[in-house]
Amino acid sequence: MNNRPNILLITADQWRGDCLGTVGHEVVKTPHLDAFAETATVFEQHYAATAPCSPARASLYTGLYQRNHRVVANGAPLDDRFDNIARAARRAGYKPTLFGYTDTSPDPRLHDPNDPALTTYEGVLPGFDVGQSLPEDDKPWLSWLATRGHDPGSIESIHQVEPEDGERISCKAPAYSKEDTQTAFLTNRFLSWLTEQEGETPWMAHISFLRPHPPITVPAPYNTLYDPADGPDFAGGTTPEEEAAFHPLVAALQNHQRLASHIPGATEHVRDLTRHDLKRLRALYYGMISEVDAQLGRIFDALKPQNNTLIIFTSDHAEMMGDHWMLGKGGFYRESYHIPLMIKAPGGAKSNRVSAFTSATDIFPTLLDLLELDPEHAPDGASLLPYLSGETPLGWRDAALFEFDYRELAKTNPDLLSDAAGKGSTAVVSRLGPNWHYVHASGLPGLLMDAAGGTLENRAAAHPEIVLAQLETMLSERLAHNDETLARTLVWDYYAQ
Repeated sequence: MNNRPNILLITADQWRGDCLGTVGHEVVKTPHLDAFAETATVFEQHYAATAPCSPARASLYTGLYQRNHRVVANGAPLDDRFDNIARAARRAGYKPTLFGYTDTSPDPRLHDPNDPALTTYEGVLPGFDVGQSLPEDDKPWLSWLATRGHDPGSIESIHQVEPEDGERISCKAPAYSKEDTQTAFLTNRFLSWLTEQEGETPWMAHISFLRPHPPITVPAPYNTLYDPADGPDFAGGTTPEEEAAFHPLVAALQNHQRLASHIPGATEHVRDLTRHDLKRLRALYYGMISEVDAQLGRIFDALKPQNNTLIIFTSDHAEMMGDHWMLGKGGFYRESYHIPLMIKAPGGAKSNRVSAFTSATDIFPTLLDLLELDPEHAPDGASLLPYLSGETPLGWRDAALFEFDYRELAKTNPDLLSDAAGKGSTAVVSRLGPNWHYVHASGLPGLLMDAAGGTLENRAAAHPEIVLAQLETMLSERLAHNDETLARTLVWDYYAQ
């Protein structure tokens, strides 16, 4: 295509879709994203296709639902036959450059068994050059901190904070400053790289920020920016016990979720926390969001002179953050899958709001459409490009679809999930529409809930006709998303297309 744009894909890990000032959150402050929204298309009902990180990112990068890419857990490999955003960009003449991580486990069939690439789920999506990595051990960031005067002897416990008297959750600041965060580190690296692109051919970069992913800790002033007493009511039951009784998968998740995944050194289960504790955690989470927003402001300022840039801001999946007495992601509740999406078209300063249901699987087809490329597999998502110009595509979906593979939970909770453990495909498929949220779980009770959520009520028995309609629609969607890569091609017509 002529006049190819620069492309910047920004992901902020585990960012809830409701945690933006521009979509009306009553507490969270995101002034830089709010200003960005005034020049972008804001997709208010955007959903991850699955969770946790590796499966969600596989859907984002390939445009496929989990049922087709089959990345069912962190460490499950991504089949090398699939096309992705980086490979497609290379076909268009870009050199895609990564700042952060993609959590892509390599296809083991292409590696020797002794290859160290097979010892981690933190591989790089094929097609990307690495401008700056940020693996789970934080080593590049920690080395950078050491050059900035931090004591190397204290770096291993860098996220641990001083306790507060009488509090299980401390809101004290860590030893590093707001200029020393992982977000600042990656932003600095990207901005330095950006200056090197002047005069070059159009560029493509992917900044994959870790925050607001746990551990839940943030430096001043963000650690005290929010009062824990402020914020919306938590969704769900009045007690963890009531929540666990709602569905076996919820009980299994409660057994699995430990506070250490969010607070270094903690030993309790998440279900042991009080509402008071959860509010303090949530205030820190809000602070982490504002910290990322501040660094995004630096990026947006640097890009203002470059008017020919497509900018996408989104997340891989969301964060329960106290709703339904949970932390983290997974399961079937919408709070784990509703994520932000804003897209600024090249050269445009037009604000647009979209209330239709969109999916992480739509990002890959959108980039293909923009670059006038054909995919090398058939994506499940659809291009969002018409929305960027204020149009509404014909025949658009009327619900969000997200999946969660719970085979690991079935192994560790055979007393709760024993019926499902022997079924082979242990998965939850959720269909969230404007009125109903229907959940089909392999070997477990199905659920029909009000789409608004917030309370615990399974209305399946009271509305069997709606359950049947939802099942029929879900089956039709399943058939529609069979792999169509070669199904509509005759061999003698393949190269004639």
